[in-house]
Amino acid sequence: MTNSGSVSTSRIPRLVLAGTQSGVGKTSITLGLVSALKRRGLRVQTFKSGPDFLDPTYLKIASGRECYNLDVFMMGREYVERLFASACEDAEIAIVEGAMGLFDGFSTDTSEGSCAEIAKCLNAPVVLVINAGGIARSAAAIVKGFVEFESGMNIAGVIANHVGSANHTRLLADSMVSLNLPPLLGGIRKNDPPKLPERHLGLFTAGAESHTFNLIEELGNIIEKNIDMDALVEVTKSAHANHVSGGANHGPNKVKGRLGVAIDKAFHFYYPDNLKALEQGGLEIVPFSPVTDTAIPDGVNALYFGGGYPEESAGELSANRSMLNSVRRFANAGGTVYAECGGLIYLSKSVENLDGKKSEFAGLLPVGTKMRNRFTALGYVDVAPEKNSPWRMGGGAVRGHRFHYSELESDPAGTDGWNTAYTITRKRTGESSKEGYYKGNTLLSYAHLHLASNESALKSFINFCVGEKTE
Repeated sequence: MTNSGSVSTSRIPRLVLAGTQSGVGKTSITLGLVSALKRRGLRVQTFKSGPDFLDPTYLKIASGRECYNLDVFMMGREYVERLFASACEDAEIAIVEGAMGLFDGFSTDTSEGSCAEIAKCLNAPVVLVINAGGIARSAAAIVKGFVEFESGMNIAGVIANHVGSANHTRLLADSMVSLNLPPLLGGIRKNDPPKLPERHLGLFTAGAESHTFNLIEELGNIIEKNIDMDALVEVTKSAHANHVSGGANHGPNKVKGRLGVAIDKAFHFYYPDNLKALEQGGLEIVPFSPVTDTAIPDGVNALYFGGGYPEESAGELSANRSMLNSVRRFANAGGTVYAECGGLIYLSKSVENLDGKKSEFAGLLPVGTKMRNRFTALGYVDVAPEKNSPWRMGGGAVRGHRFHYSELESDPAGTDGWNTAYTITRKRTGESSKEGYYKGNTLLSYAHLHLASNESALKSFINFCVGEKTE
């Protein structure tokens, strides 16, 4: 998406569903709201604040539409506004699920990187989810603190989770009224919502299995029973118009090449607007499965292995020798191979799971990886290419994030012709380190990058994939 200087206005009804903290039930409540809104015949467009790959898989199923991440640090404010407006063009209502607590970001004295930043960026009212277990009037103190904490926030309603009874809900509602606070839109009984399945990194990825649809349907029933949906819809209509600069939509360019993208149960961490931007830039996206296919697609110029859970499918991936051989042949013949996080694991020598079992992988990277029982990297990063890196990023840096539970068994730099690809700077601490590895046209890193919001880097990446030199 490029800035053409034009201005448009987004008036779609919208809200941000935020929490006082992580674990208050935002995802379950958001899924139920989306389900309930769809039952009213509305076309619901969903978004997730922050760099989350998992919650959007549930939101996509609940809405029947692609779910997009909104992240001001990685994308920039103007891109967030344009992406929101573009995705909402044929929708009737928009729901944004927040991350962590409303004001939690990477700064202790501003709302940078927080859900509050997204709400302000979109001129969207906020519905605040609180954990009401074991409290009554104290809930009003919590809400009052959030309402008064930062200027420019429009907290327009409250949902209480983990309430004990209908009487408890009435007490909570009365306490809000007594202090002239945003109204309580309803209370969800403790133990009512079904628990969403979790593993490391967050939720299990949502699939097309019937139990996922049944779970979302049940959440919709709970929301319709306990939340004043008419009042909630009125909250969405209170959003101020959002004026969007630039963002002229261009159709896809002439096809320059074909990009094989690994998409299956092991590899599915991709930003959908990244893939769309690659298509618009001239790459035909050709999905394939390293788990079930016997070889990479015919006639591709490059391979893209995104993040995911290759360690969970290690046995199947390792047993698929024909696919591993196909990947090796492609890379050894000079084909472009790019991988992020889980893709790096798959292209390494092996992975060792927590039980000590080791599975052999592609072996392009001459060292193995090990899973750990807690994350080994977490947070936003600025990624700048090393001088001789095969992808020059258009001469600048790209923003992204790292979040993984694995680590390399040793540093491969200097081994068998491998070199470091990037200098990575952590946003929170400012610390820099060498990361990412390349040999020939193979480039692997733990960093998940957002390309669509960086036009020069996107163009450079496309040229990297099709073998055109970019300075």
